[in-house]
Amino acid sequence: MKKKLLGIMMGATLAIILTACGGGNGDKNADEGASVNDAEAIVNKSCISCHGENLEGRNGPALDKIGATLDKEEILDVIENGRGAMPAGLIEGDEAVKVAEWLSEKK
Repeated sequence: MKKKLLGIMMGATLAIILTACGGGNGDKNADEGASVNDAEAIVNKSCISCHGENLEGRNGPALDKIGATLDKEEILDVIENGRGAMPAGLIEGDEAVKVAEWLSEKK
């Protein structure tokens, strides 16, 4: 009985260790894809009410080609500090950086 219990405990411990150590495939492209999806999701949640579902502009200016006019840092500045009728801080931190990078690629 003790051997059986010890075997079950060792098996469970091994399973926990392998689960904690596994899963990292090091695929950089998968991370980049997740970042793009995250940025799109953030924009869909926070920006489309003013900038339109396709970023074509509505109450706010069109952003569908904003990367041709502003670079990532300039876009980030607008997101963080606002401009015109857009209030500051609608998106903050890492999310703001992801959105600025994503929008800067819209040309």
